[in-house]
Amino acid sequence: MRALLLASVLVVLSAGSGFADTELSLNEKATLQAAMQRHIDRSLVDGTILYLDRSSGDVRRLHPVTAHPMILIYGAHFVLCFDFRDDAGETVPIDYYMARQDNTYTVFHTAVADRTLLQGLMASGKVTR
Repeated sequence: MRALLLASVLVVLSAGSGFADTELSLNEKATLQAAMQRHIDRSLVDGTILYLDRSSGDVRRLHPVTAHPMILIYGAHFVLCFDFRDDAGETVPIDYYMARQDNTYTVFHTAVADRTLLQGLMASGKVTR
């Protein structure tokens, strides 16, 4: 009985720590990238992401360019990055914060041109490579 209780506590503790102590399998990485791509595809309007620039009040059209291969660990969650370009050719990074949902992943937060959020999380140790 004591061994069963100890095993249960270890399972709960390891579930709370997320994936920081484990390596993602190639299949999990592919599933994460595919989920991000599906999210982007569903968000496109005439082939672009529409972004409301808070500082100017303008709607910018962002064209998908390149997904970054690196997947960052955020506790039990993940951060994936994708580069876009606006109509003027300026590169605009978008960071997708993702969570596991059943056998796939879902985007729960999108940070457009806001690297300070990700950099702050990395500096605090909450997000790791």
